[in-house]
Amino acid sequence: MSTYVVVGLQYGDEGKGKITDVLSAKSDYVVRFQGGDNAGHTVYVGDEKFVLHLLPSGVLQCKGKCIIANGVVVNPKSFIKEVNQIESKGLRTDHIFISRRAHVIMPYHILLDTYREEEHGGTQIGTTKKGIGPCYEDKIARVGIRMVDLLNPEILREKIEKNLKIKNSLFEKYFDKPTLDVEEMYNEYLEIGKQLQDRIVDTELELNEAIQEGKNVLFEGAQALMLDIDFGTYPYVTSSSPSTGGVCTGAGVPPTSLQNLIGVAKAYCTRVGNGPFPSELDNELGEKIRQIGGEFGATTGRPRRTGWLDLVSLKHACMINGINNLVITKLDVLTGIDTIKIATHYKTEDGKIIDYFTSSTTKLYDYEAIYEELPGWTEDITKARSYDELPETAQQYIEFIEKYLGINVYLVSVGPERSQNIIRKELF
Repeated sequence: MSTYVVVGLQYGDEGKGKITDVLSAKSDYVVRFQGGDNAGHTVYVGDEKFVLHLLPSGVLQCKGKCIIANGVVVNPKSFIKEVNQIESKGLRTDHIFISRRAHVIMPYHILLDTYREEEHGGTQIGTTKKGIGPCYEDKIARVGIRMVDLLNPEILREKIEKNLKIKNSLFEKYFDKPTLDVEEMYNEYLEIGKQLQDRIVDTELELNEAIQEGKNVLFEGAQALMLDIDFGTYPYVTSSSPSTGGVCTGAGVPPTSLQNLIGVAKAYCTRVGNGPFPSELDNELGEKIRQIGGEFGATTGRPRRTGWLDLVSLKHACMINGINNLVITKLDVLTGIDTIKIATHYKTEDGKIIDYFTSSTTKLYDYEAIYEELPGWTEDITKARSYDELPETAQQYIEFIEKYLGINVYLVSVGPERSQNIIRKELF
């Protein structure tokens, strides 16, 4: 059995795309199992920069098949756009397939997402306005349109008519916005179905057979555990479960099939949008880290909030995910900082010192991060390819993380290029 799961352990943007890209070169399958085109994975091939939102990050390296599984919500227009982008660079896309069970993001989902975020006095979760949440809502409400429905004209028309009856009423009477036309939407998505029909397949059977045959199957998550709908900083979370557990429901494979559980975290911490952030650096140093690390959203361009590495939340994420291999990215960004802090405990609103994560998001706003201080380094580490080439203080930083979490760091990333990695053990 050779299965690998790559998930984020912070608030997203940890560099999962790069790690997936590296591992996918040896994979027979690369599988996205949740989220939608709000992901924003940046992958470099030489001087070429690719920003992928919906397609698996491994699409550029995988010599086998790339699967968008049932747990993903698919904007077919985004899918076609990204496929065209890759093909325009002379790269192949005939190995990319979508689960028949995956739900379709429709235009009314995007409008609902947008209107809610813009509404005065709304929740202002800070979504990407891609329609992800509203699509998952319809999925759970059992009124969603699935990819297989695009291939069935009668079912497609019936579902669009029923959904627009409710959605148009909401647009018109609550948001005071224009309504959408049934016939126009039906014709457009019927045509999209014809365009994608050869890519829409049953994926769960093939994936389970591949696992049984011992093929290398790589599952990649979007977002991260601290944005998990259950275990993140609710309600400032995504609408799915970007955890290792999410693989089982999101791709249709049993938990007994999951073997190498790889968690990715930055050497510091970032967050996009609203929500609590105990280790945030809202100061000149935080801005310096943002600029050096290029911390701006791949999907939205929004500046990311920056802060010290938070081991309390990281321990929580590793526990929920059952991580047995840790990746630390962007270690090079911390070069030149004299003293590096790591959050190891929280001081609660009543003065109690704790080392575990809370379910109360409102209380978390009042928690104060308690830090350990470690000496920094000034040496350029971007050319290091072995652990011994790192400065002693950089090694101490990695080893402090390992000791606190009780998990070995198997890979350290020291730059954006595929080759800028220190691999301490081979997983394949």
